[in-house]
Amino acid sequence: MVVPDGLEQSFPLSRLTTIGTGGPARWFARPTSMQLLVSALRFAEEEGLPLAVVGLGSNLLVADAGFEGLVVRLDGSLATIELDGEHAICGGGASLAAVVRRATDSGLSGIEFGCAIPGTVGGAVRMNAGAYGGELRDVLIEALVVSADGVRRHGPDELEMTYRHSNVAPGEVVAVALLGLSPAPIERVRATVKAMQARRTAAQPRKARTFGSVFKNPDEGPGAGELLEACGLKGHVIGGAQISTVHANFIENLGDATSADVAALIGEGRRRVREQFGVELEHEVELLGPIAIP
Repeated sequence: MVVPDGLEQSFPLSRLTTIGTGGPARWFARPTSMQLLVSALRFAEEEGLPLAVVGLGSNLLVADAGFEGLVVRLDGSLATIELDGEHAICGGGASLAAVVRRATDSGLSGIEFGCAIPGTVGGAVRMNAGAYGGELRDVLIEALVVSADGVRRHGPDELEMTYRHSNVAPGEVVAVALLGLSPAPIERVRATVKAMQARRTAAQPRKARTFGSVFKNPDEGPGAGELLEACGLKGHVIGGAQISTVHANFIENLGDATSADVAALIGEGRRRVREQFGVELEHEVELLGPIAIP
């Protein structure tokens, strides 16, 4: 077995998640170029290793036992942001918040909603992330998706981007995304971003260790947070994890939570909503490793 440059073994994944739980990755790579990315992906394929891509770890729950595969986090040239007229050329590892800042300072509109999404561009494309009425498919022109077998360059329709979904497969990585934005007065863009940030601050926990929204909102009727709150779940604790007292669709690490604690809370929330309202909530947090929602 020839190990490519830059790969690490037994890397603690709790360092890479905002909830701060989970065990180690068998292998970890932080590629800074397309060449290093392809080398890592081919290594995983040759060794029969499952692949996972981690951005800012804001919607990820890692099993306490860890992940017996290769975890990739894009860096260097794969995390840059370039503006070209009304286009933003973004590495998959670029922070969405940083894209919003660059676009705002340049008087470009369309990505303001990204200020409320704590993740990377690649992750946002993969799950068609959205907030406050906007989503990635609204601004994505095309994405460069890389696998061990090659590259595909597709737009939102070919990527089948729907609500919190795309067809980017587990063995694929969104390496680059081209976004189409619109010129607008800088002060107007800044005011929109400021208003969205204020809404987020008022409605979501800010200082706790947490990931993003736990459940997708149902197609009809009250949102997931409203349903969970109606079940009396705000502040409910299992082990070291708690359903937020600020917004019931968030789970907080009180300091010593395990991923099993968090999974148990997710399961409890889903069970109560099903029993009380007949609604089957679907979690949007991604699970990595041997972990299941009871």
